[in-house]
Amino acid sequence: MKPFLILQLRPEAEASDNEFAAILQKSGLSRDKVHRVQLDREDLPEDLQLDDYSGVIVGGGPGCVSDAPEKKTPVEARIEKAVLGLMPDITARDFPFLGCCYGIGVLGHHLGRVVNKNAYAEPVGTSDCTLTDAGRADLLLEGLPDAFQAFVGHKEAMQTLPDGCTHLVSSPTCPYQMVRFGQNVYATQFHPEADAAGFEVRIEIYKHKGYFDPTEADQLVAMCRAADVHAPELILKNFVTRYSRGA
Repeated sequence: MKPFLILQLRPEAEASDNEFAAILQKSGLSRDKVHRVQLDREDLPEDLQLDDYSGVIVGGGPGCVSDAPEKKTPVEARIEKAVLGLMPDITARDFPFLGCCYGIGVLGHHLGRVVNKNAYAEPVGTSDCTLTDAGRADLLLEGLPDAFQAFVGHKEAMQTLPDGCTHLVSSPTCPYQMVRFGQNVYATQFHPEADAAGFEVRIEIYKHKGYFDPTEADQLVAMCRAADVHAPELILKNFVTRYSRGA
């Protein structure tokens, strides 16, 4: 099987390693079936060819594509440039892609700069997601119930649906929770890889990053432990099952 390219954007080692382990566990991939690139510390290979991979998975991160350039750290700017640099080829070829949280920002920015902080930000917690009619028919959402909870936490969001996109999942607080461009390019606003333990790690790491009042950290951890969040991980499993390709 050709490996999956996993691009990670988190500069915090513990958060990055925890996310990577979660992606492997929820997708069913083993370490020898992926090519992990931590963009905070390494560049994309100059000779990278999409045809060498089964698909691309992009994790989350603390950056915002809608922030003005002067507000971005050098690391955030470099990460954003690297991921956005792949999007023209991915969308032109309709190459298998799954962007998680930051990934919907990258896709929306590339397709029409429709991501900003005007509305639909969600605090760290769970969001009540619902499949659209198109979502019920999509193979990547096979096995998910019509309504499910997912972990979220973001400052910016997709404001309108870009041309060429299909709306797959919505929620009352953020309408565009999952979209598909073409037939094979997917992005979620929620975190399909996240479970309660993983979100506890992120709450501790990001409690001073403006996502929530730091005094609420213990309350948020308790919320995560009480939440029933299991359905979203099927998206990762379905993505790998659907797009695994022979060498």
